[in-house]
Amino acid sequence: MLILSRKIDEKIKIGEDITLTIIEIRGDQVKIGVEAPKNVKVFRQEVFNAIQSENKLASEIPDTAGIDAIRKMLTK
Repeated sequence: MLILSRKIDEKIKIGEDITLTIIEIRGDQVKIGVEAPKNVKVFRQEVFNAIQSENKLASEIPDTAGIDAIRKMLTK
């Protein structure tokens, strides 16, 4: 892990396409701006973890469950 010290309005570059900017420091919180190409997904760690958990759960559902759900929707 690389640890850097930055002040407000200072930037960190990741590769050629991603820039992190320190926007505000207030108490124990730091606001960071992220500039990245639209094809790069940027998430907070807790959101990323939740997405991963949901994807894992969805992949564990038996194939027939999806088919049965579609069948029920179509027969209503």
